[in-house]
Amino acid sequence: MTSETIHDGTPLVVVVGRPNVGKSTLFNRIIGEQAAIVEDRPGITRDRKELPAEWLGHRFRVMDTGGWMPSGDDLDEKVSRQVENAVAAADLVLFIVDASVGSLADDDAVARWLRRAGVPVLVVANKADNDQRERELWEFSGLGLGDALPVSALHGRRAGDLLDVVVERLGTTPAPVDIDDEIEVAETAEQHPEAPRVAIVGRPNVGKSTLFNRLVGDERSVVHDMSGTTRDSIDTLVETPDGPIVFVDTAGMRRRSRIDDSAEYYSAVRALRSIDDADIAILVIDATEGVTGQDQRLAERVEASGCPIVVLLNKWEVAGDAERREQIRAEVGRRLAFIGEAPVLQVSALTGKGVHRLHPFLTEAVSQYHRRVSTTDVNKVIAAAQQAQPAGGGAKVLFAVQGATDPPTFTLFANRELPQHHLRYLERCLRTEFGLGATPIKVRVRVKRR
Repeated sequence: MTSETIHDGTPLVVVVGRPNVGKSTLFNRIIGEQAAIVEDRPGITRDRKELPAEWLGHRFRVMDTGGWMPSGDDLDEKVSRQVENAVAAADLVLFIVDASVGSLADDDAVARWLRRAGVPVLVVANKADNDQRERELWEFSGLGLGDALPVSALHGRRAGDLLDVVVERLGTTPAPVDIDDEIEVAETAEQHPEAPRVAIVGRPNVGKSTLFNRLVGDERSVVHDMSGTTRDSIDTLVETPDGPIVFVDTAGMRRRSRIDDSAEYYSAVRALRSIDDADIAILVIDATEGVTGQDQRLAERVEASGCPIVVLLNKWEVAGDAERREQIRAEVGRRLAFIGEAPVLQVSALTGKGVHRLHPFLTEAVSQYHRRVSTTDVNKVIAAAQQAQPAGGGAKVLFAVQGATDPPTFTLFANRELPQHHLRYLERCLRTEFGLGATPIKVRVRVKRR
């Protein structure tokens, strides 16, 4: 499931509270999967993450948020603004407090803000793991938002009771489920194929989240001049003139030897998973630093996943004079030569300059990634290529077929093993004749044994 993609009129439930009260744990409990990174220390969740949920046939959306703070540093303020934007769009707010420590001054500050916001609120006392803690919930009445509902998000205690109250407050009607509905869903899926997924990847602090916000037209991801700000992969469906595209903002990835934090480790794992699930990857490189060894390793990882790459040289407006910029272009061609003809764009995510040129490249790359060619045309190209340049040694392709897409995969049936240089030649011919551009293609050979 992807976040930020469900805008079909279903109500939105937003989970808020001060840091480290278990918001992400409750979020995972409600949606029924480990979608948000959870660790027993504050500051792990920073961006908004939204996913669909269902309880007894009632469908709604639930959004996890970072901890709201009445004051703090620049990063805390940006996270708090994210929370406030989420609450402004909410149909119901779950205000999470910690039953193990009782009501704190920061809880009072959150409560005052929520009362001013004027949205429906349920106070949820998390970590109510036993009857004793449930009996002590009376102190949360002083928050002025009604009685607190006990729950243990970690163990699932009273989670069902909480969801009963949530759907009652939302006033939704259970969705009927029958065979006709399933048929209709299947037909809809065929008529409207899934939007292509574009993963934005790169090292920490190269401007991925700034680019993501520029592309989606909303401050979805927290942007801050500090590496490691993005903890999770955030998805947003964007309607473009060329059709819908899902942009995925990922955490910055460092060398494994430099990852000494468990939250950063899981962030990197999710970023890698986003690459594997993507139809295309945007590799963001800091133009002021040029292509680093880690940029090369990331490019290799993306290429191994089989999806096309678009290279973005970000911060181009401060990359230096004309001579330095030419050196950077040459460096990209030299150090990233192994990714072939991947397009390279110079942009400024901060000012937006050059970003508009990205969409045509994405549309074309996705089209190439999904391209399917008829068997007749494949064999015509292979036959013409072999006639122009035989493999030598009596080796010959007898028949060829495209067996798969995403990426385009061709199987060649030959009478004997083909030399590697000839395989590369045939691959170039297929790429050129069918307009596959920079998308990775796979060529497999099966030898017909006598």
